[in-house]
Amino acid sequence: MRNMRYLGVADMIALIEQLGIGNVLKGMAAYIEEDFRNWPDFDKTPRVASHSDAGVIELMPTANAELYGFKYVNGHPGNFRAGLQTVTGFGVLADVATGYPMLLSEMTIATALRTAAASAMAARHLARADSKVMALIGAGAQSEFQTIAFKEIVGINRVQVYDIAPEAIAKYRRNLAGSGIEITVAGSAAEAVQGADIITTVTADKRNATILSDNMVSAGVHVNAIGGDCPGKTELQASILTRGRVFVEYPPQTRIEGEIQQMPEDFPVTELWSVITGATPGRLSAHEITIFDSVGFAIEDFSALRYLWDQVQATGHGQIIDLLTTPEDPRDLFGLLSKPEAA
Repeated sequence: MRNMRYLGVADMIALIEQLGIGNVLKGMAAYIEEDFRNWPDFDKTPRVASHSDAGVIELMPTANAELYGFKYVNGHPGNFRAGLQTVTGFGVLADVATGYPMLLSEMTIATALRTAAASAMAARHLARADSKVMALIGAGAQSEFQTIAFKEIVGINRVQVYDIAPEAIAKYRRNLAGSGIEITVAGSAAEAVQGADIITTVTADKRNATILSDNMVSAGVHVNAIGGDCPGKTELQASILTRGRVFVEYPPQTRIEGEIQQMPEDFPVTELWSVITGATPGRLSAHEITIFDSVGFAIEDFSALRYLWDQVQATGHGQIIDLLTTPEDPRDLFGLLSKPEAA
């Protein structure tokens, strides 16, 4: 436990290549579902956010009796104009008994994986079982991950995609060539949702927008609303939320950052963990509209880090780093300064 393992970007890519992205997404979804089943056992708090005009920087901590995890993550929609990622992050998994960190991992790729895994896991509990067609509004950094996750976990075989940027569509089609997914490019969001069983909205603009209007949502559709993830940013017309049942991760955070920030404080929502445990029913009929108002929660990152730790242990990926001091006498930290070789 004195050595800390580091999983960098190259290590993450190598791990995904070895295991296969479909298997990684299914594995993460299983870990997320397991931790949601144990939801009451976790320390929970809304993420600690520092907002600016340019974006947001957040810390997302949680712990159970054995492990502690946190993620540092940013969200800066304008970054792409400077050739930078909109979202970046890193995470730490630590041993509660000693306080010693075990794993330091990149969490930019991992966040995309866990977000897609959580979306598809939720849809498996909330969407109609016969769902095969997904409308995807937004073809940015999340789009391919969402598509593959819904194919592997839900069984989607066709995606109707729309984005205002032609280059984003071209990138999306190029990356998913040979994936076995039928891709139809729509000329508008309204066209994309026609005949869709599931609608995923995942845009990046930090503003209150109507990406999906009420008349675009048909009976029986499941809406995977993952783009609204900070105060002042929404994608759904408010009236959609009153037509169906809204499912969330952690209400105190979602009421600040999610689609339901548009609604009164007492607007009724159902916590997803209660559906997974069977305490609360999910979809009630084939005609019901279900909405997963997902903003991402720390337990999902905890699950991703726990999954990665297990894979690192099994495969040997990653590197040992000397981030932690190991003096021969734990009380003699100063002594390391005169014996640098001992460090």
